[in-house]
Amino acid sequence: MEEFIKKELAESARLKGEMIEETVSSIADAAEVIITALKKGGKVILFGNGGSAADAQHIACELIGKFKKVRGALPAIALTTDTSVLTALSNDFGFDFSFSRQVEALANPNDVLVAISTSGMSSNIIEAVKVGKEKGCKSISLTGKTGYRLANLVDVPIYVPSNVTPRIQEAHITIGHIICALVEEAFS
Repeated sequence: MEEFIKKELAESARLKGEMIEETVSSIADAAEVIITALKKGGKVILFGNGGSAADAQHIACELIGKFKKVRGALPAIALTTDTSVLTALSNDFGFDFSFSRQVEALANPNDVLVAISTSGMSSNIIEAVKVGKEKGCKSISLTGKTGYRLANLVDVPIYVPSNVTPRIQEAHITIGHIICALVEEAFS
């Protein structure tokens, strides 16, 4: 058991080291897009499926509440929290439209979408980004190494250089925390 634990921790650490070379400028760009949107009176709209849904909620919570500092609340919403809306849209329009209808209803041109998908292939995530683009929103994606389908649609793609879902998810929440720290500093 201990050898397995050591191996998992080492793999996670190795990936984070690789990210220093590959993702720093994209993370900075994403933070800048969010800061600019918030300064213009926009909000951050986050969404994802499964573990990525939990990450969307986590990041929204950090922005609305606090990350490390007590400061004013920042407008953010995770589209994954209203089960009535999610199930009605999935039932009435199909799962592919579970987020895009919400973006259609809630997004404004000053808003920024944060689309989280380990594969970058989730149709409901891609549809939401397309609707956001039509509405004039900026967009950021968090994907794994092969997330090109989603990443090609957004203003700021952030690729985690891995194909292993747990490692990608660990990296996504680290990226989310870094962005929250940068945003928080800009508004403190």
